[in-house]
Amino acid sequence: MGEVFIMDHPLIRHKIGIIRDQNTGTKEFREMISEIAMLETYESTRDLQMEEVEIETPITSTTVERLAGKKLAIIPILRAGLGMVSGMQTLIPSAKIGHIGMYRDHETLKPVEYYCKLPADIEERDVFVVDPMLATGGSACDAISLLKQHGCKRIRFLCIIASPEGLMRLQKEHPDVYIIVGALDDHLNEVGYIVPGLGDAGDRIFGTK
Repeated sequence: MGEVFIMDHPLIRHKIGIIRDQNTGTKEFREMISEIAMLETYESTRDLQMEEVEIETPITSTTVERLAGKKLAIIPILRAGLGMVSGMQTLIPSAKIGHIGMYRDHETLKPVEYYCKLPADIEERDVFVVDPMLATGGSACDAISLLKQHGCKRIRFLCIIASPEGLMRLQKEHPDVYIIVGALDDHLNEVGYIVPGLGDAGDRIFGTK
């Protein structure tokens, strides 16, 4: 099974509590999604490669560490994944952005791909696939499979809320992907929504509910 890190930081728990509340408005919901994504990015970049560089401080010469290569890419699964991008870019502004468009067929609950635009050198980059909700796991698994077809080898998946069913499926189908989860919820209901969840993340981010 793939490695999973479920975040248990007080700031994460506090902010997830806010976005679960049905009375939280679009502006605050969007801000919280971005802030949670930034906190998850901090955790998910712990193993990035570093290199030593000689510099001059105002006092003396010294050796400091910097990111080696800096070849990163953020790939949101449209459309809800877009809400996580700005927070991530705050910490890794040099990352290139790609997009994978998928929607869930409400009858079959299976993902349907409708768009894919990736950086030309995507196979050389550490890739962060992002989607606020990991429900059935179909969209995440398909998006990661698509990236592997494009030669990607170092993939992380970031979500804010996950169901046990979706997490298990993603671990099983992509055991080489490091998964970072804000909160692991109880179950999926009969129409594929996470319980207790927060409703439709895309609708709440873009105010289309």
